[in-house]
Amino acid sequence: LTRYDKLRSAIRRTLSPDEAAAADRALEYAAEHTASQVRHDGSPMLDHAAEVARIGLEEIGLGGDSVVAAILHDVVRTASRQDEETFLRLTDEIRDRFGKEVLGMTVSLSHISDIRLKASREQAENFRELIVSYSEDPRVILIKLADRLHNARTFQFLPERKQRDKALETMEIYAPIAHRLGMSRIKWELEDLSLKYLDPVGYDEITRSLAAKQSEHEAFMERVQAQIEERLKEQHVPYLKVYGRMKHPYSIYRKMYAQNKTMDEVLDLFAFRVIVDTVADCYNVLGIIHDLYRPILGRFKDYIGTPKPNMYQSLHTTVIGADGIPFEAVSY
Repeated sequence: LTRYDKLRSAIRRTLSPDEAAAADRALEYAAEHTASQVRHDGSPMLDHAAEVARIGLEEIGLGGDSVVAAILHDVVRTASRQDEETFLRLTDEIRDRFGKEVLGMTVSLSHISDIRLKASREQAENFRELIVSYSEDPRVILIKLADRLHNARTFQFLPERKQRDKALETMEIYAPIAHRLGMSRIKWELEDLSLKYLDPVGYDEITRSLAAKQSEHEAFMERVQAQIEERLKEQHVPYLKVYGRMKHPYSIYRKMYAQNKTMDEVLDLFAFRVIVDTVADCYNVLGIIHDLYRPILGRFKDYIGTPKPNMYQSLHTTVIGADGIPFEAVSY
């Protein structure tokens, strides 16, 4: 099992000795029961389970039982598609060796894998709700997101038709679930990976354009971040962090095609975040941003006075920088 040293290293950095020992036992158990199974790229099925566990551990922050369930999820899924006697024997073994919580998560993950997306958006919404209903333990949804993220990262090994089907399913089912859970980075990556297969021409156009100006964009973001930080210090406004980021490719794509714009016409290609301690400082930051840069009329949104349905609270504004480049600024 030396090929899983990356996962084992992450386990030992993160989990307790008892949890790490359980994860090791799960790897050995999964290796025994998936030895003959391979993925579309020819790699062992256990490679996928190990990477799902690593994503869950390092990128999502799952704990010991969840990591064990991630390692074992394909064991139960495969058993559920065999005869009932095999399924009952394996589930009894997993309960006895790893506990009821691990068994419950693996069985729920198996149920989710057995339901399929239909063609319509109405069915997509029903599917999302069905996933939630199968996931009384919220860790099941997080493991499923880790599972889908690794699958999306390896879509290139699927047949072309299946690439598009899985990309559409990811875009309409799993990215919205990540959004609902406030997992923005996971949502963005799922959307970008899906777009790559749903509209490869549009995806390539945007990513090539971003790559061509990468150094220019990075210099701009460093300048603006330094300007904001300097002014906050001058005005004695305490802040936890200031950082900038580019809009991700799908976000740019959606604005370009929904609003019939070119990339140069997308006003919030860049976004800057200022994290502060108090509501009063959120408004102080807004005043400083509007003093530093020229605000664009009609582009201010107060999600503190009127929070979003998921209770997200912040202030959004779009301004024109000294270079004549528009960007979004958010304080929260």
